[in-house]
This record gives sequence, structure tokens and C-alpha cells, in this order.
Amino acid sequence: MICLSHFEFPDAEREYDFIFRQKRTCYDSWYPFQILSGHQFRMIDFEPVTILYGGNGSGKTTALNVIAEKLGLKRASLYNRTSFFEDYLEMCEYRLSGPVPEKSAVITSDDVFDFMLNLRTINAGIDRRREELFEDYLDNKYGHFQMRSLDDYEQLKKVNTARRSSQSGYVRKNLVNNVREHSNGESALLYFEEKIEENGLYLLDEPENSLSPEKQLELQKFLEDSARFFGCQFVIATHSPFLLSMRGAKIYDLDEEIVDVKKWSELANVRVYYDFFRKHENDFADSNSDWREQI
Repeated sequence: MICLSHFEFPDAEREYDFIFRQKRTCYDSWYPFQILSGHQFRMIDFEPVTILYGGNGSGKTTALNVIAEKLGLKRASLYNRTSFFEDYLEMCEYRLSGPVPEKSAVITSDDVFDFMLNLRTINAGIDRRREELFEDYLDNKYGHFQMRSLDDYEQLKKVNTARRSSQSGYVRKNLVNNVREHSNGESALLYFEEKIEENGLYLLDEPENSLSPEKQLELQKFLEDSARFFGCQFVIATHSPFLLSMRGAKIYDLDEEIVDVKKWSELANVRVYYDFFRKHENDFADSNSDWREQI
């Protein structure tokens, strides 16, 4: 599915005209003006998967946020707009091939991090509650109890449950059923799997953060399948070689002096990885021999 087909940013001349007309000159920054135009980044023609590649300061996150705000996409955390953000948005234009699905959203690395912190808080609370239930079990199973009125009925049920259960069984029954205990990578991957629904437009800002290489490959497959089989469209800001290798992705290289479309294998960041492993390929050959001998 391609919902968003085209987006245009203002060129350097139009930006200069706007800045020149401003009466005040005490601003420290004209952001987001003069960021994308510095690389002559004027327009994007989208595919089901479109990637904005570049290092820190390249403008890829700026472009992603401008697109998200222009389209009015949902976001979990507020975006820190500057004094000129609205003026910049007014100069941007886009084309759709159909209405933007209501479920569409922008997902940032901060959103994922907040989700992981929330899970940690929940699990910390569960750990404390588990210790309390251990003590509660012993009190109810071995303590002396006599029911004197209906007010004691709930306590009677606890006593009976404790006497019929093992300690672990008692704790398990009394803890919330949907407790999630995952590693950071598993939690981050879980966030994407929960937030991304079929037939949606999703803008992802460096989704590889908090993910190991193995989990990045799992995310890559999940995103590929979501685009190929479930009608999703993705615009992704990333420099992860695993996500850059996504099948059929159209990649804009924002590290170039003039932004250009490239194959993932042509990107400087990917070539650094390639050259490094080529340099050390004999080390891998030796380790493979040792491994074969062990088995």
C-alpha cells in the first residue's frame, strides 16, 4: 500500500525570502529552516518502505518530524516545536493516493524507551508484591484462623486457597495475569508489534535503538512482512545496516552534499561494516574451524 506518495520541502531560495522578511534578527536558530535545504533535499517520492539514511545532524529526524506534523499523525510523546515550525510546515506540500488511515502514527526511540521504563516499573512492583504474597501464604497456611462473622469470609477464602496450594501456586494465582518480564530488546520489539497494525502509515525514527543485531533482524522481518502482506507503509529514519537492507526499500542518502537515492550496499556506513569484516575474515574462518572440531 502507498498512502503517502509525494512530499516537498521548501528550497533554499524560498527559505531565504522568508528569513529576509523577518523584522527581528535576534533568533539563535531558524530551525527547521536551513537544515534540509543545505543538502538540496527538496522532495521525496515514496514506496511501501522508504528510508531516510544519514548520521547525526544529517536532518533525517527533522524530515521525519516535518512529514509527521504536516500530516497530523498521532504521536505518543510531544514534539518540541520551535518558533518557526508552523511557518515551515506551511511551505511544505504533499500528495496522497488515498486518505491517511486513522491508526497511522509516528514512533520515536523515546516512545520505545518510555515503554520499557513502564514495564520495568510494573515488574518492580510485581517483585515487591511477590515477596508480600510469600509471607501472606505462610501466615494463611500455618497461622491460626477462626471465622467469627461474614466480615472474615474473604480471609477464609485466602486460608483455604493457601492450604490447597503450593507456595508458588498461591503466589501465581494472586499476581496479575498479564505481567510481562522481558529483556530490553524483547520489550522494544514487543512495542512495535503492538503499535503497528495492518493498513497503516507509520513513521519510525531510529527504531533500531535498544535492539541487538539479532533483534534488529527480527524487526526487519516484521516490517517487511507488514509492508508486503498487511498493507502497511513505512518511512524510516535509520543508519542500521540491518534495516537498510530491507527488501524493496527506497533509500535517500542525506549524508551526501546533494541528497541522492542509493542502494543500501553503496552507503558509507554499510561499507565501513563490510570493509571491517573483510579485513577480519580470516578470524572468522579460524573460529569456524575450531567450532567444527568441537562438534
